[in-house]
Amino acid sequence: MKIHEFQAKEIISRYGASVPVGYVAKKVDEALDAATKLPSDVCVVKAQIHAGGRGKGGGVKVSKGKEEVKTNATAILGMQLVTKQTGPEGQKVKTLLVEEGMEIKKELYFSILPDRATQKVVLIASTEGGMNIEEVAEATPEKILKEFVDPAIGLRPFQTQRLAFGLGLEKFDPKLIRQASAFFMNLYKAFMAEDCSMLEINPVVVTGDNRILALDCKMSFDDNALMRHKKTLELRDLDEEDPTEIEASNHDLSFIKLDGSIGCMVNGAGLAMATMDIIQHYGGSPANFLDVGGTADAERVEAAFKIITKDPNVKAILINIFGGIVRCNIIAEGVVAAFKKVNLNIPVVVRLEGTNAEQAAEIIEQSGIGDKLTMVKEFAAAAQAAVELSKG
Repeated sequence: MKIHEFQAKEIISRYGASVPVGYVAKKVDEALDAATKLPSDVCVVKAQIHAGGRGKGGGVKVSKGKEEVKTNATAILGMQLVTKQTGPEGQKVKTLLVEEGMEIKKELYFSILPDRATQKVVLIASTEGGMNIEEVAEATPEKILKEFVDPAIGLRPFQTQRLAFGLGLEKFDPKLIRQASAFFMNLYKAFMAEDCSMLEINPVVVTGDNRILALDCKMSFDDNALMRHKKTLELRDLDEEDPTEIEASNHDLSFIKLDGSIGCMVNGAGLAMATMDIIQHYGGSPANFLDVGGTADAERVEAAFKIITKDPNVKAILINIFGGIVRCNIIAEGVVAAFKKVNLNIPVVVRLEGTNAEQAAEIIEQSGIGDKLTMVKEFAAAAQAAVELSKG
């Protein structure tokens, strides 16, 4: 689950991380009122959508004086903001954040993520704030600093100090080392206490009066832990989310809509990622990420089928199930039930391997839908068949 910038800043500020003074506005008049409350004549009017790259898309405007605030707020509110993360259709801006302007000496990057390879939490920092961290990592990997934290031990002060020195903050003011160390420590506390799956500040800024502030903030949460965070759930903005993704979450399905033409139904996140990779390897493009989970039943599979077929861009469906915890016959029953309720005019490729795979094949064969889908045993061959059928 994602939240807006202003909501994320409110959370991290509760843990002691410094953020600019700012106010939320949903109307132009509210933006003007917000600007009068700020400690500086210059303010920044920022679109609030669940996507990055807002500045490049025209969703962030520095404003001086009431007339500029009014002009920029009018232009941004209601606009269909297009960024790399929204896709070509963009997202409509319904909310603004009006923040204090300030002199900026330096922009930095900071994020916290779980690292599966080490089974630890990793803090990532860079002197190249305000840029896409992927581009920095590819072009200048030496500018990426990392600190790995064992959750059982916790983040230690020497680690945050090492990051602060690595960023060269002592060059601006030696006192910034202690301030930055506390800033990073507080963000780590927020990440752990709120069960985040990602916390990113891009940029962290050093201001003209030597303050360290989170100029932007993105947070996403572990859906499996949201039961512990009722207040966080209340922050969910359903207008910002894809309706099919909301429907999928109601059925305990992990679903993300993509722009391709091959619908994917897979069990297990790793296999789902591999399935999307091999589809692209054979020249196709996945229309979604969909993990039915290790405990999928016929009802959940039927729901997954209906969600996939709602996308008009889907030209073929690939069902790729490895029966480990989940049994293939249960998946087959769900597929049969879905076929009887959904009038499909697109080809379906099915690969069922593992527990009760032979029984699953019999269920499909005896159901009368065997002529409506293609059963393929090998993983690569199934993906290749789906790609060919999607183009045909």
